[in-house]
Formats: sequence, structure tokens, C-alpha cells
Amino acid sequence: MLSDLQLRNVRCFAALSVELGPGFTFFIGANGEGKTSILEGACVLLRLQSQRTSSLAPVVKFGEKSFAVSGRWRSHVMEFRYSALRRRIVFDHAEQRNAQEYLRLGRVVSFANTDIELIRGGSEPRRRYLDFLGSQIDATYRPTLRAYERALRSRNALLKSAQPRPRELAAYDQPLVEHGERLGVSRAILAQRIAPIAAAVHREIAGAEESLSLRLARGNERDFRADLANSRSQELRLRQTVVGPHRDDLELLVDGKPAAQFASEGQQRTAALALKLAQARLFENEEGAPPLLLIDDIFGELDPNRRGALLRNLPAKSQKLVTATLLPSRDIADARVFELRDRQIYRA
Repeated sequence: MLSDLQLRNVRCFAALSVELGPGFTFFIGANGEGKTSILEGACVLLRLQSQRTSSLAPVVKFGEKSFAVSGRWRSHVMEFRYSALRRRIVFDHAEQRNAQEYLRLGRVVSFANTDIELIRGGSEPRRRYLDFLGSQIDATYRPTLRAYERALRSRNALLKSAQPRPRELAAYDQPLVEHGERLGVSRAILAQRIAPIAAAVHREIAGAEESLSLRLARGNERDFRADLANSRSQELRLRQTVVGPHRDDLELLVDGKPAAQFASEGQQRTAALALKLAQARLFENEEGAPPLLLIDDIFGELDPNRRGALLRNLPAKSQKLVTATLLPSRDIADARVFELRDRQIYRA
């Protein structure tokens, strides 16, 4: 459990400190008061990444050069400081050379009203869904992903140069293929693990008359190295790497049909909920670690049936941080409530 959280120069907050408890904690306030930034701070503290953006640069308060988040997870003191020039990770008052030990502790699942983009958006949010999950259950996932992204950036930069030479491109092929193959295998295993859980959760929410299925659609065929060689002319024309895990996608079907094209908005929201709840259930049942749940302003987007289904299916042992403009009409026993006004936080 995250028992306290401190933010400094995070988004709109120069400084904020809040004591947290088990079960539900609600942050109530008007739009623009920084409710989501509190959840983001908790995510950055535990996972060293934001649930909102792929980069941490936007988290820095406007006009400042760095931010810091700190808190206590169970009996451990955690701190993370970020600037464009340096990242500092402190675990139990000792600075860490790498994040491996630090990241073993907390698990996070984020729910937001933008989750419907998992269903009807492009492939990027679905890759991020898998990557956010994979980095929390496989210690090798995050470094593999980062290594692949570095190789991809370097290779694309070369392709964008005036006259990229085949020999120079070939030098980047080896790290790209090496890390890309590992990443592809890891994502395929993730998709296989999450698919039956998501299908089961979906049945519980939507009923037996609807089904959800998913599979990983790879961004390359089985032989990544051969695919790179075969795509060389297209790469030189488009000036970018056109095959590989950066083009992976998660194919989602409702009742056997592509969800983005054929599912109604209600069905799409149900499928998105099922994907996120499946993450939480995987952490709790298979990893043995009830995750911290970040539930960001979604009650107003859900009809009463889906709202009730969400509350029934949340892991009972998980700590839940929830934002809303108004406290939901259905009271939740023993919930802590904080109100935000003028960027200040008050216990309600």
C-alpha cells in the first residue's frame, strides 16, 4: 500500500503532500485542479513512468527544470527525481545505480476515460498497454524495450540522412534484430496470458451473449532479419524502418468481429474495461501482488450497469485512488475523501 505521497514541481503543483489509506481514496474537484496529476505522481513514483505520456518531460511544472516524487510503499521509502540531464532513484535512503530493485515493489493499473482509445484508436495505445503490463511482470522487458527503441531511433536517423549507405544500415540491423526478436516473443507471451483473463472478465461484465478475444498481430513475419532485408527499397523510399515490433498491434474482436469497426460505443467501453481489469486480475491472481489502482474520472463516462460492474470486479485487496468532479452517488464504505480547491488539498 502507498501510505503517503509527496509531489514537488509536478504539473500544476509546486508542492503537495497527502496521507493515503487502504481501500478507496477519492480526490474531488473541478476540472483543472490537478486531480489527475496526483494519480500521475503515484504512478511515476512506483513505475518511473507516466500513465499519461511516453515522456516524463511534460510532468515538470511549467517554468521549472525538474520534479521530484516521494512516498512510502509498505515499509519502503521511495524517491525519484527527474530533470532533462539526470534521473535520481533512491530506495530506502540509498541511491540506486539501476532501477531493477526499485521496480520490483509496486504494481499499477490505470483506468481513464481515454481508455476507449484502446479499442478504436491506432496501434500505439495498444502497444503501450502491453508494454506497461510487461514492464511490471518481467524484469527484462523494460531494458529490452528501451534497447530496441534506441536502435530504432539510430537506424531511422540514418535512413533520414542524405545518402544512407547499406553497410552503415547493416551495422544497426544486428541490435535491432536482437532486441526486436526478444521484444516480439515477450509481447506474444503477454498476449497469450492476458487473453483468457480478459475474455473471462468481459463475460462477467457483458454477459454470456458477448465475447472478447485478442491476439498479437506482429509487425514483422517470423524472420525479422529477412524482413528487414526484403523491405530495404521501401525503407529508402519512406526513410524509416517499416517492419518490426514498433508496428505490433493487439487485434481485438467482439463476437468475432473487429471491435473498432463493428462494436457499439457501449461494447467498446466494456471491452476497454475488460482489458484493464484483466491486468489487475493477472497481478492479483498470478503474480500474487494486488496492484495500486488509479481510477481517473471515469464514473461519469459509464452507465450505471458498467459502473456497477467495474466496482464489483475491482480486486478487493487493492488500494484505489479515484478522481471525480463529484463524489459518486453510491457511497463506498470507509472511503477517504479529499477536495481540491485552488490547487490546495483538503480532507473532506
